[in-house]
Amino acid sequence: MSERMGQEIDLLANYPRTRRNVDERGQTKTEADRALARQFGKDFFDGDRAHGYGGFSYNPRFWTPVIPTFQSHFGLKAGDRVLDVGCAKGFMMHDMAALIPGIEVRGVDVSAYAIENAIEDMRDHVQVASADSLPFPDKSFDVVISVNTIHNLAEADCARALAEIERVARRGAFVTVDAYFDEEQRRRMEAWNLTALTIKHAEDWKAFFARAGYTGDYYWFIP
Repeated sequence: MSERMGQEIDLLANYPRTRRNVDERGQTKTEADRALARQFGKDFFDGDRAHGYGGFSYNPRFWTPVIPTFQSHFGLKAGDRVLDVGCAKGFMMHDMAALIPGIEVRGVDVSAYAIENAIEDMRDHVQVASADSLPFPDKSFDVVISVNTIHNLAEADCARALAEIERVARRGAFVTVDAYFDEEQRRRMEAWNLTALTIKHAEDWKAFFARAGYTGDYYWFIP
């Protein structure tokens, strides 16, 4: 990947933020809720809010403000190939294909339910696969994007996922992961979290990226 990669940069700055009562959520979430969420099935996407999204449907307000940021940062254009690791139902891919005509998008997700229920125009572009074993040749995508996904793996598998993203990305990559900068943020993260198995201090994540050989860009999810 290019020398400009490896930045701590918030490419999701224009993603709409919702108000969250983290403490209340932490008091109501049980280990049973977390176990159900980690199955990444119907209960997680379209079941009760206690287990995940509480209904995961397309809304253009989320990704349409973000795609121009991706486009500018990576110089995306017609003919480029972009992989979304953890694509869920393909909503980000849908908006990218609409806003950058001629771009080629592919997506993978560990959830068979999400892939089976992908937005209609992306169904031929998505498949079930885990981030730590991407079914693509080396350097087969110009850019790989993975938002709030690889931290759902145990630490060793998370490292393999980063190495896999590095392997298939030709020009650049961007990942976001659950992180914290102080103990209060750590407490809030542990209360909020439903699915992440690997959560680190931001500085520890940077060292982890280096050990995994990941040279792409990155940013943090902090509730």
